[in-house]
Amino acid sequence: MTLQFNKAYAIIFIAILAIEILIATFLTHGFIRYTFGYYLVVILLYCFIKGFLKVSSIKIAIGVLLFAYGIVFLQLINLLDMLDLNNNHLAKPILGSTFNISDLVAYTLGIMTVLIMEIRPVRF
Repeated sequence: MTLQFNKAYAIIFIAILAIEILIATFLTHGFIRYTFGYYLVVILLYCFIKGFLKVSSIKIAIGVLLFAYGIVFLQLINLLDMLDLNNNHLAKPILGSTFNISDLVAYTLGIMTVLIMEIRPVRF
């Protein structure tokens, strides 16, 4: 693992971050807000890490997926309640408030998309 800036991944990260901000700002419910947003967030995290570290794609993908799964499973034990952060407007969207199997599916599909794109990159 070496520290190395990758402009392409940094640009993709910024683009997805902008999309995520737009989704969070303008959509209050529905498929795009929740499922598609969760799908994108693992891609966002992957691109952020790839933008600064030269590490194998599979290691980053597994790490991001385990991190995302960890957040979802923390929702099972009501972490926000335990930390008394239910009314915190920053913690609630980051940690989430309810466990949902569809979140795990969205995260898995997002990482699968990343790995497929890494194996067969799109050429323009």
